[in-house]
Amino acid sequence: MLFFLYLRKQIASMWVQENNRLIQHFVFTDFVEAFGFMAQVAILAEKCDHHPTWSNTYNRVTIELSTHDAGNIVTDRDHALAKQIDQILHRNPKS
Repeated sequence: MLFFLYLRKQIASMWVQENNRLIQHFVFTDFVEAFGFMAQVAILAEKCDHHPTWSNTYNRVTIELSTHDAGNIVTDRDHALAKQIDQILHRNPKS
């Protein structure tokens, strides 16, 4: 839990742009916490009609954002979704 709290405090600077994607790796306490976070992101992504490429292995989640309609490059839509994903972490002490 302490690492997760540290992660949440550092979140704003952790999105990295590489290979025409915004990428962030998240580490949670366990699988349930990671899956809960993914469920919240899924609902958000559906509302935004902007769906991430992502993977999950136990307590780790990787999210990659790019705008497919713009030729798979990073656009303002990706930055906006990344900011909203960050807000999920800041809202919930245990995502």
